[in-house]
Amino acid sequence: MRNNMMKLMKTTVAALAIAGVTAIASGSAGAAGSAPKPPAQSWSFNGMFGTFDRAAAQRGLQVYREVCAACHSLELVHFRQLAGIGYKEDQIKAIAAEVEVTDGPNDEGEMFERKGLPADKFPSPFPNAKAAAASNNGKAPPDLSLMTKARFNGPDYLYALLTGYTDAPSGVEVPEGGNYNTYFPGHVIAMAAPLSDDAVEYQDGTKATVAQMSRDVTVFLSWAAEPELEERKAMGIKVLLFLIFFTGLLFAVKRKVWEDVH
Repeated sequence: MRNNMMKLMKTTVAALAIAGVTAIASGSAGAAGSAPKPPAQSWSFNGMFGTFDRAAAQRGLQVYREVCAACHSLELVHFRQLAGIGYKEDQIKAIAAEVEVTDGPNDEGEMFERKGLPADKFPSPFPNAKAAAASNNGKAPPDLSLMTKARFNGPDYLYALLTGYTDAPSGVEVPEGGNYNTYFPGHVIAMAAPLSDDAVEYQDGTKATVAQMSRDVTVFLSWAAEPELEERKAMGIKVLLFLIFFTGLLFAVKRKVWEDVH
């Protein structure tokens, strides 16, 4: 009886999991159905041996801080994690110290402001979701921590979205407060084009075109969504090599054990 109950529970859980995956996939397909598929881009972090372009990720951080951070939070990323894209400890401390963080309470039971520390998360531009919505026509801008994971082919989609602002085709009416974007589902997006040529002055001298900034911030947000990607891939390669070696070892043992039989 107990075994039957366990089998029933496992079957039910499996069915629910499949249903959930199906629903998510259907929802994603439906959401993307009213917009063309974003063109595939070549990203250094794709593939089994892919790694993040540190220079691009650092430029992307600059774009995020100078443009995106005015509206969008990055609440799952700590300043100390910037070591993953090549920043040294003193650089991280300097970047963190540029922001004010609410901390406390102190010995008097009051909250206070202090300079950011490497252990702090990137601060939100708004104190709460209601304040964010009130400042953006009733809809809070999404957090960007997992943005490239929230869409199928997320990096391609994000790059296409940032470069997809254009005039509406003839006969298409864009409501007041909306903007036409080729790759946004439904094509009408509330967010105005966030990037324009020379919107930032890159510290490494790279020309800050819309396409370049879009690519760089996409690399940075892809890293932010999966900072352990390179470590995971390295571990996967080690496991694969071990399995190949172990398979060869087992084959050799099998031949040795059975050689007298044949």
